[in-house]
Amino acid sequence: MKSEVVPKGLPRREFLRASATIGGFALSQQLVPFLHAGQTKAPTTEAFSAAISVSGDTVLHRIDPNIYGSFIEHIGRVIYGGIYEEASALSDEDGFRKDVLEAGKAWGIPVLRWPGGNFVSGYHWLDGIGPKASRPRRYNAAWYEEESNHFGTDEFIAYCHKLGSKPYICANLGNGTAEEASNWVEYCNGTGDTYYANLRRKNGHEQPFNVKYWGLGNEMYGEWQIGHKNAEDYAKLALEAAKRMKGVDPDIRVVACGFDLDWNRIVLENLVHIADYISIHDYEGSPDYYEMLGSIQRLDRQITDTEALIDLTDRLRVEGDRRVESVLPKKKQRMEIAVDEWNVWYRARNFEYFVDTQGETHRKDLTNPAQELYNLRDALWIASALNLFQRMGKAVTMANLAQMVNVLAPMLTSESGLVLQPTYYPMKLYSQECGTNYLQTQVTSPTFSSKSYAEIPYLDISATTDEGRKTLSLAVVNRHETQAANTSVRVDGMKLSRDVDSFEISGPPDAENTAADPHKIDIQQKRTTIAGEIFNYEFPPHSITLLKLMRIGA
Repeated sequence: MKSEVVPKGLPRREFLRASATIGGFALSQQLVPFLHAGQTKAPTTEAFSAAISVSGDTVLHRIDPNIYGSFIEHIGRVIYGGIYEEASALSDEDGFRKDVLEAGKAWGIPVLRWPGGNFVSGYHWLDGIGPKASRPRRYNAAWYEEESNHFGTDEFIAYCHKLGSKPYICANLGNGTAEEASNWVEYCNGTGDTYYANLRRKNGHEQPFNVKYWGLGNEMYGEWQIGHKNAEDYAKLALEAAKRMKGVDPDIRVVACGFDLDWNRIVLENLVHIADYISIHDYEGSPDYYEMLGSIQRLDRQITDTEALIDLTDRLRVEGDRRVESVLPKKKQRMEIAVDEWNVWYRARNFEYFVDTQGETHRKDLTNPAQELYNLRDALWIASALNLFQRMGKAVTMANLAQMVNVLAPMLTSESGLVLQPTYYPMKLYSQECGTNYLQTQVTSPTFSSKSYAEIPYLDISATTDEGRKTLSLAVVNRHETQAANTSVRVDGMKLSRDVDSFEISGPPDAENTAADPHKIDIQQKRTTIAGEIFNYEFPPHSITLLKLMRIGA
């Protein structure tokens, strides 16, 4: 996109994409448990051969369930007409869409990020509390639309309670201040006889909301962001905000804005002693099948490089404690990574604008910008990302799919109902059926190469057990476009029942779900029989499969 013809709120994804290829640490292979067969061309037989080995008694790390989270922002129909639709027959007594709420519960969203995204850098939270009739109607300068403020902090907390999700609030460090951010923490979590805690009580909420996760701004590195800053200026403001926010509630966990290695080095050097996470944002996509699926390599590299930089700056954590020890208790935990915006995005990028007589820019497609129609191939990328988050679970402890409904979303609403897109199903499957203990695995598989990526294994796997080691979940993505994977599977360290629950997401690679055919892509569950701890299984081409194996004697 050319910046001279696109408003400044839009080029960020192209800028992110250009900046995502970052170097400095060639460490990606250290955490990838693959044994590649070295083939870069597809086999010529109807099925290729592969092998999987799982050490059922070797737990490498714990997986944080927060990696299955989501995100909602005030853009298009995410909030109004998606999450929240007052006076609709499809909504409950509080104005929340019941179909979206039920689908979110079935997904099992552990943590929900709000209110942005770009929107937060111009959002002042006091606009969204109190009687709705007296809330000011504002211009949403991030996305060129009007904002009623009918959905604010109290509604977000109520929605999280109904959804069963932990709230994650991102504070405004664009045109906002450290004081405004800390006042927001006091409103949500304050227990004393103080102004903002009492304001919450006045608004009908005697008990604190206990919001644990707080973002220190959103994408403050980009010129598309209201109040964007260089790394030094951002780190200075974020440090002051974190001190004041944790001064109100020392138990909160805060997320610093991450970007490329140069930015992250400065941010970490200043915040590693007080921030709990650094963020990664990643959007991928291509109309080319293998270029699309190969792009998981870029996200892998970003995570690995960020983790390496955390290692290099972690020594400053203890030294940094001394700088704030008079204000805060010492931060003892190592910095973690929150991939708090991630998804497939490359189709719905055709925004059109006009300027009104007052000189304000407005979007012509006001009702629903960036509505991606996802297919099975996109779902394969989503599942590959979830496998990656599980493998990198020591570092990645939160992830938020952007977004939950209508914009870049696995759910699409209409006046008559809801369609679940193919990308919904891997989120639901992994959240509901994977365990929290990541097991040591190896896979031998042919590989593919695309224009930008090389030596990507066709077979991508992750193996987990529940806390009691009663079940083993083997998640397998066969990324081959046309061939099944005839696979030998070996599980050591666990005696397994021969009855296995198989969950499969498959179909044509370009298949989409529509109102006329809402279940063209869905999770197909069946009971199958295996030969024991060593068995063969054929994974269909372009498919996601999760085998849930029961341990004998558990």
